[in-house]
Amino acid sequence: MFQGTRVLLIGRFDDTFNAHSALKRRALERLGCEVSTFDPAALGLLDKIRRLDPTARLIRALGQAAPDLVVVLGSEELTTEQVRMIRRDVSPGTTWVNWSPGDIRSLGLLRAVAVGYDRMFVTGTDLEAALRRDIGEKAVYLPHACDPSFHRPMRARGEFRANVVFAGEATPRREQLLAVLAEFGLALWGPGWRKTSLRDYCRGELPQAEDYVRAYAGASVGINIHHSIDPEPARDSWACNPRVFELAGIGAAQVVDLRMDLPRHFDDNAELLVFHSAEELKGLVKRALQDNAYRERFAAAGRQRALREHTYMHRIRELLQRSIGGR
Repeated sequence: MFQGTRVLLIGRFDDTFNAHSALKRRALERLGCEVSTFDPAALGLLDKIRRLDPTARLIRALGQAAPDLVVVLGSEELTTEQVRMIRRDVSPGTTWVNWSPGDIRSLGLLRAVAVGYDRMFVTGTDLEAALRRDIGEKAVYLPHACDPSFHRPMRARGEFRANVVFAGEATPRREQLLAVLAEFGLALWGPGWRKTSLRDYCRGELPQAEDYVRAYAGASVGINIHHSIDPEPARDSWACNPRVFELAGIGAAQVVDLRMDLPRHFDDNAELLVFHSAEELKGLVKRALQDNAYRERFAAAGRQRALREHTYMHRIRELLQRSIGGR
């Protein structure tokens, strides 16, 4: 359906915090698209010699790719002025869309850049509703996803084997919640943990995305706590983080705090377990560790749901259909 569609994918590309960009490119290619990429932060040797600014580099990339569709991953990659100028002077007939990974805290920035795009894809229904008051049907809900060829079960050994695992940045709320799990064999991965009261449970920083998968694949129970500035994250933001879908793809038995969009994608107590307090978190983890059959059943069901509905192939297909239809 999309065979031969030329796509320029704009975003940060690395194998740490922006590993998802390469997975989105892979999904585009699997759907038959001819994909070129542009990383505003990456400078090649020739770029350094010529001292090209990001706008000039992007114009050159557009000329080389001659895309039917430009997909920008994130609201901070290009300014509104850059997009407007380039669309007017360089690619007036090209469809431009933005798929932002941010939650409701990004609303102000998204409102500012939305005018430059034909579609704004956002990962929370609260963001979609707020943006629709400004740009109408151009705002589309498109949540995060997983890639089953990357987020997959694997045999874990050594430091990657643990009863209970959380991989992510240390925050005060996460520290408070995870403290109740210390007695269960807790392993923490990610930046900042060695500066907290849980420093003794930190096993590393997880510099590579592959290690993130290994860490959760080696867990009997995988913990997912959304990044939040509010004690009740369901009020703070409705969007599910990428970890919701990635842990399901890995086949981890996931225990996660509530987000309002979560029931759209997974069933509580059947495909994952949802907690509302530290006490409930502790009780759910204890039961999951004690009952192997129960834990394995909902972990397997969560993975099947992810494979059936929540891969990057599903998301990219919808993005293409809503952006360029069946051309």
